[in-house]
Amino acid sequence: MSDESSPSRSDGVDPVTLEVVRNACEAIAEEMNANLVRTGYSPNIKERRDCSTALFDADGEMIAQAETMPVHLGAMPFSVRAAVDRFPPETLEPGDAVLLNDPFRGGAHLPDLTLVSPVFRGGEVIAYAANRAHHADIGGARAGSVAADSTEIYQEGLRIPPVKFVEAGETNEDVLELILANVRTPEERRGDLRAQEAANATGRRRFSDLAAERGDELHAALEAVKDYSERRMRAEIAELPDGTYEFADVLDDDGRGNEDLPVEVAVTVDGDEVVVDFEGTAPQTEGPVNAVFAVTASATYYAVRCVTDPDIPPNHGCYRPVTIDAPEGTIVNPTPPAAVVGGNLETSQRVTDAVLGAFGSVVPDRVVAGSQGTMNNVTFGGTDPRDGTPYAFYETQGGGFGGRAGSDGLDAVHVHMSNTMNTPAEVLETAYPLRVERYELRPDSGGAGEFRGGLGLRRDIRVRDHEATFSLLADRRTHAPYGLDGGEDGASGLDALVDDDGEIVERLPGKTTRTLPPGSVVSIRTPGAGGYGAPEDRDPAALAADLRLGNVTEAAARARYGDALVDDAVDTFADESDG
Repeated sequence: MSDESSPSRSDGVDPVTLEVVRNACEAIAEEMNANLVRTGYSPNIKERRDCSTALFDADGEMIAQAETMPVHLGAMPFSVRAAVDRFPPETLEPGDAVLLNDPFRGGAHLPDLTLVSPVFRGGEVIAYAANRAHHADIGGARAGSVAADSTEIYQEGLRIPPVKFVEAGETNEDVLELILANVRTPEERRGDLRAQEAANATGRRRFSDLAAERGDELHAALEAVKDYSERRMRAEIAELPDGTYEFADVLDDDGRGNEDLPVEVAVTVDGDEVVVDFEGTAPQTEGPVNAVFAVTASATYYAVRCVTDPDIPPNHGCYRPVTIDAPEGTIVNPTPPAAVVGGNLETSQRVTDAVLGAFGSVVPDRVVAGSQGTMNNVTFGGTDPRDGTPYAFYETQGGGFGGRAGSDGLDAVHVHMSNTMNTPAEVLETAYPLRVERYELRPDSGGAGEFRGGLGLRRDIRVRDHEATFSLLADRRTHAPYGLDGGEDGASGLDALVDDDGEIVERLPGKTTRTLPPGSVVSIRTPGAGGYGAPEDRDPAALAADLRLGNVTEAAARARYGDALVDDAVDTFADESDG
C-alpha cells in the first residue's frame, strides 16, 4: 500500500485502532441487516432481501454499510440528512426513530421506507442507525404500489415526510394506524416495520458498546476512516487518464407513449476528481420513470466505485471526489409532482449503464458490457381465494450480467443497482394464489463475444382461481444491452400472455397494467447481457461448454461465431465425451 493511502496517515489515529473501528462498524451494519432479514414478515424482505442497513456519524455522514442494495445505499444518506434536518439532535431522545419515504425529501420511491434511529452517549447523539426496506404495498392506485401507468406521485402510494415513528422506545400508534389504514396488507406492513425497528435497535446497542469500549477516541477514528477512504478514492481516480468521456443510452419509453428517452452523460476526470454531467438527458416525463436526484447520485457513485478499487471502505469519504450535475426538470432530477416509482428501478439502471459506458471508452478492462439494465418489476394483487384476504405480490426478476475481460457474464442474476434474490417458487406459491408454471434460462439471450454475456431467464406465472390486477414495469424491451470491445449486444426482454402450452397469445408492452381473469399465465422473459471482446476470439472449449449446457443453440452459434469456430467447438465436445 502506498504512503498516499496508508491508514497510518489518518490524523493521528494509529492504524490498528482505525482497522478495529472500521471493521466493527461494518460488522454492526451487517448484523443489522441479518436481523432485518431474519425478523422480516414479507417474502420481499425475508426471501428477496430487498432491504439495506447502514451506520451514520453524528453529522449524518455514512461510516459503514452492509453489502446489500446499491440503489438503497447511495441514496440513504439523503434520507438521513432529511431526517436530521427535520429533527435536529436537540429534539431527539434515546429510543426515538424517524420514518420517511418522500422521494422529494430524501427518499427514492414510495415503497422504500427508511427508518433512522439516533444513538446516544452521555446525553448527546453520537451516531445514527438506519435501514431501508421495500414494502410490497404502500397504497396508491395499484396493488403492489409499482404501477406502470402512474402519472403523478399522488397515485403511487402514501407519501410520508420525516415523522417520529418511535418516541422514547414506544411506537407512535397514531402514525402506525395512519399507515396501516392506507395499505392493502396492513399486517404484513406492521410486521416489516417491526423488523425495521428491531434492526435499528441492534445497531444502537452494538454501536453503544463500541463507544463505551473506545471512549473519546471513537470520534477521531470515524473521521479517520472517512478520510482514509477519500484518499484511497482520490488515488484511484488520479490513475485514470484525464479527459472528458461521453456516452448516451436510452430508456425504451415511459409507458405513456413517450419513446427513446435519452440518458446522456459526460464524465470528466481531472486529477483526483470526477465530474459527472447529465446535460442532454430527457426532460422529466409523464410516466413513472423519473429518478429523483438521490437515486441518480446513488447510481453514479456505484458506477465510479465499479471502476476503482472495490476494497476501499464504502463510506462518505468515497463520495467527496465525485461531483454530479443533473439538470433540474429532467428524468434524472425531476420536480414534484412527478411520478417516480420506476425511476428508482429502471432509470437508475440506465444511469449506471451510461456512466459505465463512458468509463468503458477509456478503461474497458474495468467495465462490464451492458447488463440486463432493468429490474423487471412484476406485481399481482387481488383477493386470495384461499382465505378471502387481500394480497399484494411484488418481485423483480434476474437477467444477464455483462461479459467482462477474462470472464463470461453471470446468468439470471440481479444486476448493478439491484442486489436481491429471485423469489423461490415454493415461497411464491405458498404465500400467494399464484403458480410458477415455468422457470428456466433463455438460450441464446447472452451476447456473443470472446466472453459471452449472461443469459436472461423465463418465468411463467399463473393466476389461480381469482381475478388479479397485474402490473409490469420493465425496460430493455426494444433497446438491447450493449456489447463492449467488439462483443455483440444481448437479447432484449419479451413479455406475453401465453396459453397452457406456453405459446404466446398476446405480446405485452414492457410497461403495462391490466386485470387478468382466473387461469391467466404471464410469461416474463428477461434480457440477456452484452458480450465482451470479438466473438471470433472465443475459446472453442468455452463454446463447446455452452453448446453442451444448452446456453447457445448450434444454429445461433454458427450465425454468431462462424462455422469454423463451431466446428472446433463440436470437435472439442466430442473429444471431451470420448475422454
